[in-house]
Parts: sequence; C-alpha cells; structure tokens
Amino acid sequence: MESKLIVSSSPHIRSKDTVSSIMRDVVIALLPATLYSVYLFRFNAVRVILLAILAAVATEAVIQKIRKQKITISDWSAVITGLLLAFNMPASAPWWIPVIGSIFAIAVVKHAFGGLGQNFMNPALAARAFLVASWPVQMGTWITPGADAVSTATPLATYGTVNEPAIMDLLIGNIGGSLGETSAILLIIGGIYLLYRGVIKITIPGIYIGTFGLLYFVYSGFDFYSTTYQLLAGGLMLGAIFMATDYVSSPVNRKGQIIFAFGAGLITFIIRAYGGMAEGVSFSILLMNVATPIIERYTAPKVFGGAK
Repeated sequence: MESKLIVSSSPHIRSKDTVSSIMRDVVIALLPATLYSVYLFRFNAVRVILLAILAAVATEAVIQKIRKQKITISDWSAVITGLLLAFNMPASAPWWIPVIGSIFAIAVVKHAFGGLGQNFMNPALAARAFLVASWPVQMGTWITPGADAVSTATPLATYGTVNEPAIMDLLIGNIGGSLGETSAILLIIGGIYLLYRGVIKITIPGIYIGTFGLLYFVYSGFDFYSTTYQLLAGGLMLGAIFMATDYVSSPVNRKGQIIFAFGAGLITFIIRAYGGMAEGVSFSILLMNVATPIIERYTAPKVFGGAK
C-alpha cells in the first residue's frame, strides 16, 4: 500500500512503445511499397535504397562516435531517414545522389540541431529539397519501370496529355516517378497498418488529404476524375502518411495537428494548381514544419494549478 503513495516526476503515464519498436513498425509499413519499387525498377531501386540507408546509418554512427555519444543506429531512425529519402528520388539517380542526400539529412538536419528529437524539420524531406536545388537534372530524370528502362515523365507532369496513365495504374502502380510514387494503394495499406498499431493517428493524413482533395475538387469544377488523379499521383500519399506525421517536426496536440495538416493541404493545392511545378508535397510539409513551433505556442492546452 505504501508503494502506491510514492510521488515521482513525470511522466506518470508510461507505454511499452520505444523508438525502436515505432521505427520498426514504420519499416514494416513501407516494406510492401519498397518491394514493389524493386520489382518495377530492378537493380536501380536496390542501388538507391541501399546506398541511402547505408550512408544514413554510417553518418549517424560516425557523428555519435566523434561526439562521444552512445551509438544508437540500432533504433532504426537512421534507416527510416535513408529509406524515406530513397522514396523521394528517381531510380535513375547516380550513386552519389543518395549518399550526399543521406549525409546531409543526418549530419546537417538532424545532428546539427541536437540529434533525434531535436530536428525542426523532416530530415528526408529537407535532404530532398537540398538535392533538387543542387542537382535538378539528376533529381528530375525519371525512367519507366522494367529492365529496359527509358526516360519518361512523372504522372503529374503528364496530366492532361495523351500520355497520362489511367487511374488504376496510379492506384496499383507500374508508372514512372520517384520510388515512393509508384503505388498509392501499397502506401495506403502501410498507413492502415500504422493506424492499427497506434503509431500514427488519422488526424494529420486525413485532414491533409481531405483539404487538398476538397480544394482541388472545387478548383477543377467538381471534376471527380481529375481530383482522384491528383490525389493518387505524385508524393501526396507518401508525404501525408509517412512524413507529415513525423513526431518531432509536427505538433503534438490535436488542435495544432489540425492546423498543421490544413496548412500542408492548402499549400500543396496552391503549388499544384497555381505554381510553376507539378509537385508541392515536400515544400508544403517543410513550410509547416517551420511553422510548428508557433502553431504549438498558440494551441498548447492550458495548465491548471500553476502560477500565472
């Protein structure tokens, strides 16, 4: 009875979840899309994925060794960063692109700000933006799936032309684009798994996708086909499910998450509908990552029992 009266510091609510278990669940959720991208792009996909992951893990280990910190590469966080970065680049990228991208993501975006839990934006998306700004040709050269790969355009770039893929191709796959753009249904299945495991909540992906879909539906003159096309094409599903839900760079309370997701959906719509480039997911999430501290400042719940 006396042990129940012991008062200790917070947190008082504990969970069996650990960083490693959460990250492993994310890897499992991404596994179907990973295997399918390998099936579509063969060795090119394997090369990009392995180089990105190995470079991320190695960079993490080296930096922690230099800083005399405990090496935590076994927590899977660097693996997730490398895998998500690989999902945001074409299979045709030369070997040094995923290597440089992963080094930038881990060394600059993550550890320069204190390491895991301290980065103010998603490392994989920040690295993608860095790569696109530095080497736009290499990051924008797409190839068709299969062994006899030839140059092609992404579905968003071919929208409204005779070369645009069918809705079913966008849903199931077999299209050109980044490794993570090839099959919306596999990403959705991965998202359902994360919801089931309690790793993410529906708030951010649901409002993000819903906001973009509703705005584009009105913009297109209530065209169901073009709205569905825009929802399934590009990196919307990957970004909304796996990147906007990042624990560190998104708000922790529900009100903040609603504002964050709405803003990401709105910016994605503005870029796609009125901007000069077809895609807008990466930059919309990064902009909302930067806005997260101010969102949390004005949406934090009131603390009762403390001084004014």
